[in-house]
Amino acid sequence: MSTFGSLYRVTTFGESHCAAVGVVIDGVPPGVPLGVEDIQPQLNRRRPGQTNLTTPRDEKDRVNILSGTELGYTLGTPVALMVKNEDQRPGDYSEMNLYPRPSHADWTYLLKYGVKASSGGGRSSARETIGRVAAAAVAEKYLTLAHGVEIVAFVASVGHVTVAPPEGYSAAADHEKFMKQWDSWWTLLKGVSRADVDAVDVRCPDKDVADRMRARILEAKEAQDSIGGTVVCVIRNLPPGLGEPCFDKLEAKLAHAMLSIPATKGFEIGSGFAGTEIPGHVHNDPFVATGDGKLGTKTNFSGGIQGGISNGENIYFRVAFKAAATISQSQHTATFDGEDGVLAAKGRHDPCVLPRAVPIVEAMASLAVMDALLLQLSRKAAASLIPPQPINPILTGKWKPQSSSAPTIVANGEIAGEAVESDDK
Repeated sequence: MSTFGSLYRVTTFGESHCAAVGVVIDGVPPGVPLGVEDIQPQLNRRRPGQTNLTTPRDEKDRVNILSGTELGYTLGTPVALMVKNEDQRPGDYSEMNLYPRPSHADWTYLLKYGVKASSGGGRSSARETIGRVAAAAVAEKYLTLAHGVEIVAFVASVGHVTVAPPEGYSAAADHEKFMKQWDSWWTLLKGVSRADVDAVDVRCPDKDVADRMRARILEAKEAQDSIGGTVVCVIRNLPPGLGEPCFDKLEAKLAHAMLSIPATKGFEIGSGFAGTEIPGHVHNDPFVATGDGKLGTKTNFSGGIQGGISNGENIYFRVAFKAAATISQSQHTATFDGEDGVLAAKGRHDPCVLPRAVPIVEAMASLAVMDALLLQLSRKAAASLIPPQPINPILTGKWKPQSSSAPTIVANGEIAGEAVESDDK
């Protein structure tokens, strides 16, 4: 399907070498100030040809707002956004009409639909993500205005060159060192900004590691090869309570969103796979009072989500991207008819998708949390219409024990020996 979301519903359209690509967005709240200047910066961050680390395809990716706004404000009606394709070279794909590219979607699209795009990869091309990034820029405008939400992604690894989070727990004797490493990681996630990320062409905020990442990408490019890696994303200031158990948990929606991005091969949230090596007494995030009548957590191995619901802490996750399938290096493969042959792909392609994937990861995170936020707001709005009820405080987290013994619940739901207090005071 080409549609993502329930209440904030995004439908992308277009292929890599057609006239245009774009998106139609249903569910944009009315009255949001919105103009091209709110959308274009994110499209500029994902567009090709900005450095020698990416494809030289020269697309300006200028967005046009076709509907849904007037005099600089959203109307609550569908917002349609379009970007023209201006630098296609279909001739570069002539050999690919004979050979399906190894590990590309050429073959599987043909199997599914019985036809395929003759050039550019069609809908499987990352060109399709323009619509996602544009729709997410609209969502981000609302998220920022309503809650001050910040979403920042960065390249965490290229090949074996990494600034990724610490690994698992090795021994109790190393506990202090282990916790210092994780505290350092959480500190980075609290403070990293898009300006920090964009200050380096590789989009890694650690400049020493970025230099080695750059060298690895250029090495792959020189060899007419490609290389993969990971992107880390952090979501800050997201309200608690978002996520729809049991099947639409927030981490499940984020995983769905991330694994829909071209070239993705893996997803982990919070401590991720490293968490399988950390004992429970270390991995559990103790609750602490935040001073505003609410609870926070002392650590954040959970990655801001517990039981599929946001808890108000920073949400962070990592996405794995494989090496780009289209390479100029000669590869032994077969034609669509099954005859042996050799393919050396022509055209302009990324030796590493990671630097341009950063705004795409941010975009899909924005779309997932925007939809989750609107779902939670609709639930709260529905509940607000019910007159105040004398709900037992043991159900609302307001129960105060009168003795050291545990409460006894009698048949009518009251606590034995105590008056039922309303939560509405």
